[in-house]
Amino acid sequence: MVGNESWGRDEVPVIGKGFESSYEPKRLSEQRLDQGTQKRGRFSIPKLGILLLCCLAAVSEATYAKYKDPKQPVGVRIEDLMSRMTLAEKIGQMTQIERSVATPDVMKKYFIGSVLSGGGSVPTIKATPETWIKMVNTIQKGSLSTCLQIPMIYGIDAVHGHNNVYKATIFPHNVGLGVTRDPQLIKKIGDATALEVRATGISFVFAPCIAVCRDPRWGRCYESYSEDHKIVQLMTEIIPGLQGDIPGNSKKGVPFVSGKKKVAACAKHFLGDGGTTKGINENNTVISLNGLLSIHMPAYLNSIRKGVATIMVSYSSWNGKKMHANRDLVTGFLKNKLKFRGFVISDWLGIDKITSPPHANYTYSVEAGVGAGIDMIMVSNFTEFIDVLTYQVKHNIIPMSRIDDAVKRILRVKFVMGLFENPMADYSLVNQLGSLEHRELATEAVRKTLVLLKNGESADKPLLPLPKKATKILVSGTHADNLGYQCGGWTITWQGLGGNDLTSGTTVLQAIKNTVDPTTRVVYSENPDSDFVKSNKFSFAIVVVGEPTYAETFGDSLNLTLSEPGPRTIYNVCGAVKCVVVVISGRPVVMQPYLSSINALVVAWLPGTEGQGVADVLFGDYGFTGKLARTWFKTVDQLPMNVGDPHYDPLFPFGFGLTTKPTEG
Repeated sequence: MVGNESWGRDEVPVIGKGFESSYEPKRLSEQRLDQGTQKRGRFSIPKLGILLLCCLAAVSEATYAKYKDPKQPVGVRIEDLMSRMTLAEKIGQMTQIERSVATPDVMKKYFIGSVLSGGGSVPTIKATPETWIKMVNTIQKGSLSTCLQIPMIYGIDAVHGHNNVYKATIFPHNVGLGVTRDPQLIKKIGDATALEVRATGISFVFAPCIAVCRDPRWGRCYESYSEDHKIVQLMTEIIPGLQGDIPGNSKKGVPFVSGKKKVAACAKHFLGDGGTTKGINENNTVISLNGLLSIHMPAYLNSIRKGVATIMVSYSSWNGKKMHANRDLVTGFLKNKLKFRGFVISDWLGIDKITSPPHANYTYSVEAGVGAGIDMIMVSNFTEFIDVLTYQVKHNIIPMSRIDDAVKRILRVKFVMGLFENPMADYSLVNQLGSLEHRELATEAVRKTLVLLKNGESADKPLLPLPKKATKILVSGTHADNLGYQCGGWTITWQGLGGNDLTSGTTVLQAIKNTVDPTTRVVYSENPDSDFVKSNKFSFAIVVVGEPTYAETFGDSLNLTLSEPGPRTIYNVCGAVKCVVVVISGRPVVMQPYLSSINALVVAWLPGTEGQGVADVLFGDYGFTGKLARTWFKTVDQLPMNVGDPHYDPLFPFGFGLTTKPTEG
């Protein structure tokens, strides 16, 4: 039994902030349900009986329901709907489950509020937009079959375009976009991403990542726009791109999403994810409160002002305290001080990781995470989460006021974005996925993300731009003809894929062939020996090398070296012919040993599917304009080293970037 025998038949305790008990009348359906035996929040009454009771209670008050009326103010709709909800329905709203377990029956039985696709979680391999829509709508029908018909919200990681989806436009990762310092470009990318996400029936994205990466050894550094919070703040302009421009008369902190062509965004990861010791993922950020607020917090202020709908909590700790359990920062600062009115979401199994090892004391994790102020929880074992949270509420361990705060915020986002009026996806936007217009935008972005770090031995003898007309040119390197490496992690799968079969796009090699004069012979040899290079009398060579694909902890690196045989390719080619080296990487890597043998050096970061942008600038159709948004170190022993540090002695400083003018003609 759940220990509510002492309550009056018509009363249920509601615990306020100060833990004072007050009482409110129970809904008819709740009174009836309490008469059945309950085990950890799972009712023994047959499911059909619950739904009938629920629906009878809901419709007996009136056929007209204010919460279903879009003409009513959002606050009125929330209040009306919440007055009709059972505890089970409320806790269901707080639960986000993985697509693979989200059957219509599960959605209906547990009143699930949200579903997600994890990295690489797709309905079928190379699924079409129509297949995605059919899957999302099938899940949604389960939610709409409940008596209150509260639609679920479907979330996905769209961190550089709609990156889980086959044939979507893959934009450069954030590490490159920060180079542009161009908020209007970023806003356009947000707008294009929203359209491609909506093209698959999805309305919620776990983006943007507004981490301030202070150490490139971190495996998520490519998800960060810059080591400088001011650039990260500029880049929050992606939020109105994703969600729409917030009206001028909006209250601070209130979420805003402007209709069916926009998506709810998610600023992440709150707070200090980019400042961990040695860049170790999910680790400890050791910094004063002043440092935390001055470096890692500012972009959240911008995001909230722009109406960001949701904020995701970081796996990391601040001075030893897990952020998923940090009530002072999540509730005290984010919700109370900054007046954020959207909902706070956990990261995947984020509350499990409050303990070490994860899930060691799940009861404590639920209490600490929900108690800290997290409103929606990403869970794998949803029945366990629902059971534990139900038990804790019924035993006054977690106050009902905390549940109501969470549900109010979740419903606010759903009402604001029009999900109640348009819960089902249609096929009207399917042609937006990977559209020519979006690919052209991505190509423009690639051009602007490139940084020219070296151009000839002296300013009066530049190698770039390269001539399109040459007898014979060599293209080499592991990354020259590899679309997967170009895109990096979080592309089709969580960790990313090598090769050219993952999605559609243009490799750097193909782009070079597209760009040079028809009479120029392009020879591709991935890793030639020096004799081959010397004997062929090439006019010049382009060597494209870099890092493998990775995401999160798998990308943590203490040495930051180029993938083998990259260094050998550089020596073999650049020792025999004039060469430009193009680096495809998610962060600065060790380059000092090779610099003297390289004639020109370009960093292309992780450009995505549109490799044409690289060739456009190499061959002078456009000039180099990019300036480093990250410090390029000499050796890893210097790390962490950021602009303004007393020991600042970089190979290339923050803000550095040579420029070229487009070639005439």
